[in-house]
Amino acid sequence: MKEILEQAKEVLALEGKSILELRDRLDESFVKAVDLIYNSKGRVVVTGMGKSGLICKKIAATLASTGTPSIFLHPADALHGDLGMMVRGDVVLAMSRSGETAEIKALIPCIKRFGLPLICISSNPNSTLAQNSDCFLNASFQKEACPFDLVPTVSTTVSLALGDALAIALLSKRGFKEEDFAVFHPGGSLGRRLTRIGDIMHKNQEIPIIHMDQFMRDALFEMTIKRLGMTCVIDQKGKLVGIITDGDLRRLLEKYQDLLNKPVAEVMTHNPKTISQEEVAAKAVEIMERYAITSLICIDEANRPAGVIHLHDLLKAGVV
Repeated sequence: MKEILEQAKEVLALEGKSILELRDRLDESFVKAVDLIYNSKGRVVVTGMGKSGLICKKIAATLASTGTPSIFLHPADALHGDLGMMVRGDVVLAMSRSGETAEIKALIPCIKRFGLPLICISSNPNSTLAQNSDCFLNASFQKEACPFDLVPTVSTTVSLALGDALAIALLSKRGFKEEDFAVFHPGGSLGRRLTRIGDIMHKNQEIPIIHMDQFMRDALFEMTIKRLGMTCVIDQKGKLVGIITDGDLRRLLEKYQDLLNKPVAEVMTHNPKTISQEEVAAKAVEIMERYAITSLICIDEANRPAGVIHLHDLLKAGVV
């Protein structure tokens, strides 16, 4: 057992060390690669054979999900008809540990003929692929993790990390936001947590609202009709000034015998917790958990109630 754990730790240490060395080796070539992709009018066509091809599929998927249109092109299939997947305006990202993979080398004249920029990820700066690329990203490493220095392990890890670095650099350069991420991830728990508040909140006539110069009997009536366990309190300009919740009612009933005749302005809770309708649902969950509340008022730019999001809405939407 000890021997197995030591071997596993050695693999992780070797891969971690190689990634840190990659970090220290990044230079203007990486910046050039980011700029080539960012300024392109088309997609990133990612291509590689074997294990490198599997890494390329992941890189293409990560780029696509973070705002950079990308596809994976199998180099062997490309040589047998799939070259039509490449069009002018695209950028090609080719990966080959040796830089001498036959299928990748055979693609180089085609890429040149289409006039497409070629970025390569390889551990060999003197390879055919590197010498014919517009941008060379050095993914060199000391050795693979296997005892024979043959099985792609460290090499694929380094290449994958380099692809992730490209994707995140492009994400930042594009100003990609959480709500943009939600557009590309509509399914699953991730997509649900990134749902916009404005898409699931109660709005228009569903919003419980009373004026601050009304009485608590009016507040109770509005809360009963709208059935959200609260009501917004606004001033004469329609701006939010307070909130009354079911919990407030219970506490106030213990304090005042004539509560229903009290002016709302005297007993309301000031400065209620609010959220923008442009925020994602996960943010609403975080605020509710932090303050132990079940409702949030969504306000517009003028601090007027634009909607209400309730914990039940988040449960129904599958956010929590």
